[in-house]
Amino acid sequence: MAPNPEATRVEVLTRSTDADLIQEPSRLLSLKWTVGEQWWHRSRYMGALFFNTGAFILPALYGTLVKIWVANINSSLVVTTDVYTYIGTVAEVLNEGLPRAVWVTIADKEARSLNVRLGLAHTLVVFQTILGLLMSVIFAAAARTFSATFVPHDVREASITYVRISAFSALSSAIEVAVSNATRALDKPDVPLIISSIKVTVNIILDLLIISKFHVGTWTPDINMQAGIRLTCDMVAAVCGLLYFFSTTSIKLNGRHVRWDSGVPTVRSFLILLKPGSITFIESAVRNALYLWLVAGVVAMSADYATAWGVFSTIRWGLVMVPVQALEATTLAFVGHAWGELKQRNDHHRRSWMSLYEVTRPAILSVIIAITIEIPLLIFMSFFGCKPFAFFLSQSDPVSEIVEHMWRTIDWCYILYAISTQLAAILLATRTSWYLAQSLISNIFYVLPWAIVCQVVDLNSANAWTYHSLVFGGSLVFSFVEILIVDALWAWRFLKGRLSINTI
Repeated sequence: MAPNPEATRVEVLTRSTDADLIQEPSRLLSLKWTVGEQWWHRSRYMGALFFNTGAFILPALYGTLVKIWVANINSSLVVTTDVYTYIGTVAEVLNEGLPRAVWVTIADKEARSLNVRLGLAHTLVVFQTILGLLMSVIFAAAARTFSATFVPHDVREASITYVRISAFSALSSAIEVAVSNATRALDKPDVPLIISSIKVTVNIILDLLIISKFHVGTWTPDINMQAGIRLTCDMVAAVCGLLYFFSTTSIKLNGRHVRWDSGVPTVRSFLILLKPGSITFIESAVRNALYLWLVAGVVAMSADYATAWGVFSTIRWGLVMVPVQALEATTLAFVGHAWGELKQRNDHHRRSWMSLYEVTRPAILSVIIAITIEIPLLIFMSFFGCKPFAFFLSQSDPVSEIVEHMWRTIDWCYILYAISTQLAAILLATRTSWYLAQSLISNIFYVLPWAIVCQVVDLNSANAWTYHSLVFGGSLVFSFVEILIVDALWAWRFLKGRLSINTI
């Protein structure tokens, strides 16, 4: 008779003393998930990918619906909703600092016990919450200045209150990103899925009841109602996700609870996160500063042009980008796991072709899946879907025509972006300093020069896209070529034994 995997697991656990399990929680984690584990489980690549897809697709769906609600209220204010995105871009600098350090710290389950990893996760959440609150207060105080930079003049005054309300999305996003990244590194992608599900479900229900065409009551919906609903749901979802995370970090063994959430925030945990986190912070700060500088120039062109860029970004970085985002999150977690396992091997096995394959396998698989999905999407949207979808979101013919032109000009570049994102994840989850280097090369030697050109050339709405397409699309092509070269150099040094395994 074939052995029963579950019975084997129970027998092994029964022979282990409670003291052993408390002292070595990583041993319990390994026993729990490696015996009888199915391919669709959250701790396996495909299972994690399914969870991550669900977690990313729900906010993308809501981000699309927001423009529809607002277009029904006042189509000229559709561009105002992009303020939420730009606040998120600034907050992203904080959210891509310490939270992106999880792949080389919390994801390293071979070198750290589960209690230590949980302590890192709790420290991350506390630190990010403080930073998010501080950033929110600054945004609210500078609402008028922010509007002057990122909102067209025609609707600037009407957008100030919207900015003040949306400012506190920096706090909710700080909590959400910290919890989501930490739990993905802990092989718990169900937590970000819970956050997204709560946020989007409640948002859609309240939007339908309060601001949609079918809303109850006799009031006239306005854009500030939408901002208030969105902020409330973001905060509720972030807190619920945090509570769900805490409530699920315990198991029952022989009728007794073995607590895994005893890791408390400490200064030592913060310092562990800070070293790689400072690298990802610098990378994000440079990249997003250049992006916002360019966006300020886009907004200055005209209301239609600014609205078109916002609609293009909603489509491209919304539903269409979900597979790439889900694949990246999955790649980061499993490359991080493989890198942690590699650290425990001897020098001979560390530099073998098989070791290289084991570390990069999640990224290779993600590249194959990304290409399979992105190419048909590109063809369909270019010939059939882009212009109608853009009109559906903006309720404007001129805007939808501009979006269609933008799409056909540069969307093919995003296929290269889908590939380079997975390849860059190898660096982010192994040698963070290499990830910073490749990003700085792209931004300093390509994006920055073109950003300067866009400031000195006499741009108008008729000729601006010629230059902006070279910046936004060209940077994706440049980054693709560059990441191939950097990854090849990384692999060569890995095989030659010249790549230090134990540093960032």
